[in-house]
Amino acid sequence: MAADIVPIELSVTAGDLVTLWAPRWYEDGEEWEAFLGDDENLFAFADVAALVGFVRTARDHDLIDHPAWALVPRLPAPDLRPAEAHRYDLVGVPELVAQPPDTWVIGELADVVSILRSLAEVCGLQVVHDVLDSTPGFSMLEGGTLAFGGREGARHWDALCTVIAQRWDDVIDAVDGVLRSPDIDAVAQEAAAAELSEAQSAIEAQSAIEEQEAVSAAAETAGNPALAFWSEVGIDPIRIISDLGERYTLRCYLDDAPVFLGRNGRIDVFGSPRSLVRYLADNREGHDLDAVSTWPQVTRRAQDRELEVAVDDSNSYVLGGLADDLAGGPETVDPGQLELAVELITDAERWAGSDTADKALASSEPLGWLVSFLLRPDPTRLAPSAPFDAEVAAWRALVGTFEDRLHVH
Repeated sequence: MAADIVPIELSVTAGDLVTLWAPRWYEDGEEWEAFLGDDENLFAFADVAALVGFVRTARDHDLIDHPAWALVPRLPAPDLRPAEAHRYDLVGVPELVAQPPDTWVIGELADVVSILRSLAEVCGLQVVHDVLDSTPGFSMLEGGTLAFGGREGARHWDALCTVIAQRWDDVIDAVDGVLRSPDIDAVAQEAAAAELSEAQSAIEAQSAIEEQEAVSAAAETAGNPALAFWSEVGIDPIRIISDLGERYTLRCYLDDAPVFLGRNGRIDVFGSPRSLVRYLADNREGHDLDAVSTWPQVTRRAQDRELEVAVDDSNSYVLGGLADDLAGGPETVDPGQLELAVELITDAERWAGSDTADKALASSEPLGWLVSFLLRPDPTRLAPSAPFDAEVAAWRALVGTFEDRLHVH
């Protein structure tokens, strides 16, 4: 399977520019990596509309021979917006390292250094290599805060900060020197801008609908004591229906990050609400929900035999049958069922620290293209065509990986 082609944002001297990056992929036994550009320049654009306009009309650039390129010009414009995880503030690094080296600071710097190493390799920026290799601290960033603990770790952090203070302008100048904004087809750019505007309006309209639905759901929940309790503690019982049968577990979100009942990437699941309650009544510890401040309320109710596991319809996930539905193409898939299944699987993979689901569901992959077509309908998009064998195989692999995470009690 071809590697992704990823939209990225680079904050440089000229501002926040967008381009495309093809992370390392293998072809004919060789390893490759590339950015959108030509032999001498990295193409970067002031906004996503300009990037989309170029991508849909240009015929001469370094990504044209990438195995996944044929899909990219057909992507809807919103799919070429860089995700938050792929926005790299290069000019903000000196300000970043002026802060204490906590998890966020080191993680942010590690991401910037990683993309800079790729830029240096692809664009031949020797000065960037020189700066990043001048002190061990840059290579230690992947180790997180632990790498910079103690006296020796603090010494490496101070050395890294000194290099940034003295030589970071050299890094920025080198990157600035290869950036170029190529000519763009004006008609294609205007069409992309209109598409992005319509998509944003649709998002805002959907947000308004969801807000109203949340208000209505809250009113309904107030009339159901069991659901009201779970809403109050911020933890959701969920039902999973798959080829393994019907299973129950718990999930919540901390700072928008999913957290399941379980640990080390294994989700504790139960064959009935009653068996889940019995498990909770034992006041077992050592799972990730221990970190939730309201968790003692749950175990207390379970021990007092006052806990009822009630599952809201929005937390009921049906995985069974979806592979067969996908084999029939867009006409045979229930988008609502698919959207919930994708939510569950991606939540589980992210909680486990895996990017397997994100990669398989990227728009540049066959499964991701089909899922995107179904969940973000657009009459101007080219519909995926049969056969859907690759998509079904990828989906079955995702579901299999998810089911392997289930620890059935």
